[in-house]
Amino acid sequence: MKKIIQFGENVEKYNIPVLNEREVRAAAGILFLFMFISIQLAAAGDFTLLKYAVVIFLTDFLIRVFINPKYAPTLIIGRFFVKNQVPEYVGAQQKKFAWIIGIVLATTMFVLINIVNSFSPITGIICFICLIFLFFESVFGICIGCIFYRWFYKDKAQYCPGEICDVKDQQEIQKMSKAQFLIVLIFAIYIVALIYLFNDTFSIQPTYLFDRSVTLESF
Repeated sequence: MKKIIQFGENVEKYNIPVLNEREVRAAAGILFLFMFISIQLAAAGDFTLLKYAVVIFLTDFLIRVFINPKYAPTLIIGRFFVKNQVPEYVGAQQKKFAWIIGIVLATTMFVLINIVNSFSPITGIICFICLIFLFFESVFGICIGCIFYRWFYKDKAQYCPGEICDVKDQQEIQKMSKAQFLIVLIFAIYIVALIYLFNDTFSIQPTYLFDRSVTLESF
């Protein structure tokens, strides 16, 4: 029974239970895509998929925290996709802390959307927070909940993703120059200029390419 209900894997050379960060990120990407599509549909007025998404999200996280992460469906799918990649081991405890935050958010959403059958700025903010957490985890490999764990239990955090728990200087390839900052600034200005100059043009609804009723004379 202990082998079934546990949090993290015991891996040689690691003195605490660990998880494979690669499959965790993959699972976060799966949930992000599912939640993003659901929220987009909800914004258009159809909350059906979002209600399913909330239940699935909550169930998956309950399995992760209270049974065993390796039996969580999204982590199993994530493991399948990254099975040929070298594992990146991270401390399990800070992930548990982060996923408990996820359970709190998902439970609140479940009560408000599925039970009370309501929506409000509260549900909107929670959805936005969930997307931010999942996006940062899947794209940047940054576990925001793990950062909160380090704030509360600074001395206990071990094997953090990207070794961010270890105090060290950045390597040259990691540093950003003034020229790079300037490029990002110019790119931001470029995007604003695009919106200002072409918003009316880009807002025109496109026509079906193979519609024979649309001729050159229409333009």
